[in-house]
Amino acid sequence: NTKGKVVGKGFLGQTRNGVIVQLRASGLDPGFHGIHFHDIGKCMAPDFKSAGEHFNPFQKEHGLKNPKGPHAGDLNNINADAKGFVNTTFITRNVTLKKDMKNSLFDENGSALVIHAKADDQMSNPSGNSGDRILCGEIK
Repeated sequence: NTKGKVVGKGFLGQTRNGVIVQLRASGLDPGFHGIHFHDIGKCMAPDFKSAGEHFNPFQKEHGLKNPKGPHAGDLNNINADAKGFVNTTFITRNVTLKKDMKNSLFDENGSALVIHAKADDQMSNPSGNSGDRILCGEIK
């Protein structure tokens, strides 16, 4: 989190249908939050700007509902329960863990998974009005 405390864990795995993401995190405000793969595998608190912008190797616009998008790193919102906990699993087809591919999360500068303070509207550039970066995990 923004104070440097470990509050969650994620697992990524390559499948023939895409990359599966299993995520558990706590300390969120209840409700929906934007979540994205970011371009740089560096999570420096307190603002996680070190993670760069959304992972966007194909130079698209932001949002899963944007006709000119999405960024490869754009994902559906996650929902934290009344206690601020999220436990979710999903698959994305826009990225890969296979090295030497343009949309690989394991490129030369790595990647990060970032959770934002608010829900992503899935349309607005550059990040769907999803607010501050509140959790960040380096993908290794």
